[in-house]
Amino acid sequence: MARITASVYTSHVPAVGAALDLGKTGEAYWQPVFKGYEFSKQWEQEQKPDVIFLVFNDHATAFSLDFIPTFAIGTAAEFIPADEGWGPRPVPKVIGHPKLAAHIAQSVIQDDFDLTIVNKMDVDHGLTVPLSLMFGQPQAWPCPVIPFAVNVVQYPVPSGRRCFMLGKAVRKAIYSYDEPLNVQVWGTGGMSHQLQGPRAGLINKEFDTKFLDRLIDDPEGLAGMPHIDYVREAGSEGIELVMWLIARGAMGDTDGGKKPTVRHRFYHVPASNTAVGHLILENN
Repeated sequence: MARITASVYTSHVPAVGAALDLGKTGEAYWQPVFKGYEFSKQWEQEQKPDVIFLVFNDHATAFSLDFIPTFAIGTAAEFIPADEGWGPRPVPKVIGHPKLAAHIAQSVIQDDFDLTIVNKMDVDHGLTVPLSLMFGQPQAWPCPVIPFAVNVVQYPVPSGRRCFMLGKAVRKAIYSYDEPLNVQVWGTGGMSHQLQGPRAGLINKEFDTKFLDRLIDDPEGLAGMPHIDYVREAGSEGIELVMWLIARGAMGDTDGGKKPTVRHRFYHVPASNTAVGHLILENN
């Protein structure tokens, strides 16, 4: 059967993608950011995942304000890179895994989570920047990706508890798939940042550090944190961090297994006007 071997957590700052695409990774400003992912790129080469279930948020690229699904799973065979206002990044198209995606949709919906099934969807920097950080600039991405979009742009947005429980349902779905696949679940977005208003540019290192600590050691307690705490402490866009709870809920210790091993942890400020966080947890 399929298994989840690890979860990966990372920010998806659009300026990071631009730095990669424009050859600026060696500049003094950007060097510390990309150095934090050197271990991760080598680790991915060794892990060789068969499929990545990638949780991200769309930035009005696939879904406009006319149509906003709370949870949307991409079931297509491929997804074309796009982005809001800047045009598509020069990265490979994303190859999907329709069979596993359909299986996950079936299982999760039967577990009483309402998903929007998307058979055609463009993917923006929320999905492609994490892939670039972990895999560099290949001619083709090394494995299929199942995009899973979460609305954290227009309120009401799902609670941390809802996301954590959804991660458990995704874990159940993947482990019931009758093919020996090495699956990774990624949670992206965050960390603390605010892009508009009087608090534009807000970064809260203390909050981010505690969030990472609790994500590792107390994910169920962290899942109970209300939206207002994210907004107050991490800025209006800090709410993206609830997506990390989907990946964390998919780990084995949330279903009676052993606590995962922390393989890598990284934090840096600033990158553009955002705090960058990154974590790799391996199932035991």
